Amino acid sequence: MSKIDHSLFSVQEGAEQAFGPCPKCSSKLGLRRGKSGAFIGCTQYPKCDFSKPLHEYENAEIKVIEGSSCPLCSNELVIKKGRYGLFIGCSDFPTCHYIESNKSAQETNVACPVCSRGRLTKRTNKFGKSFYACDNYPKCKYALNLPPVEHQCPECAWPIMQQKKSGTEIDLVCPQKHCQCKIPKP
Repeated sequence: MSKIDHSLFSVQEGAEQAFGPCPKCSSKLGLRRGKSGAFIGCTQYPKCDFSKPLHEYENAEIKVIEGSSCPLCSNELVIKKGRYGLFIGCSDFPTCHYIESNKSAQETNVACPVCSRGRLTKRTNKFGKSFYACDNYPKCKYALNLPPVEHQCPECAWPIMQQKKSGTEIDLVCPQKHCQCKIPKP
């Protein structure tokens, strides 16, 4: 068993805020800091290991969608606001965990040059940036940061190129690291 560095879980000085009693041992709760950031924890740590997040990310119902029904349990669907923004979910949560995705993947007509089975699809990462990845993931992990164009590279003969905008000009750039050929878009 590894040793725990108790200095990571120190109570913040001057934080005598009233968070109420600990539900496990009835001691005071205090604002604490760990390697993942601030949280609320028992002041009797390590005797009591109760902790909870500083900010609760509870889903708040915004509007009931009239005439809709959950495909799993037939209850009404509602628009909710959660940790990652708006989404549509079942009104019988937590009994039913149905969620409709509000992000649709935009498929391009460009075939994946690595596996030749999938298509490159526009996706968004957790920071909101767009990228293009093979829809045959996880079998194929090919991804690009710029929009793909079906145009063979004149230098290395790679079947696709990326469309890169620089100012008012649009160029095609080879995605291969060893090539990086750049030509004006025809």
